[in-house]
Amino acid sequence: MNEETFPGPIQISVATANEWEKRYHDDNSIEDSKNKVKAFLIPRESLEKVLKLETEAVWAYLGINDQKEKTLLFVGAEYDKEAEKWINVYGIGEGADGEVGGGDVVYDGIRPSPPY
Repeated sequence: MNEETFPGPIQISVATANEWEKRYHDDNSIEDSKNKVKAFLIPRESLEKVLKLETEAVWAYLGINDQKEKTLLFVGAEYDKEAEKWINVYGIGEGADGEVGGGDVVYDGIRPSPPY
């Protein structure tokens, strides 16, 4: 990734998000203070898209993307009174031309700091 293409793709499939979340969960490395992620730069578009779902709340899952960077994954959340728990509400993917279709998506595009 580079800063000229920020934010890059902000929609990823639910399967990819699940893989990234598992990577983070399974990561047992210890970061030194120089490389420890202290903040995330979040593209406005990611926030706008997850807020457009008009859910009661938003989950921010931690994950490790394909570049081995820590990231946040945004998913809408609604409370299911029958199940007595919060459930995920996914966005609907858009094609390259902006047309809707392509399945459930999670919103990303985040840059960790460091290194960015």
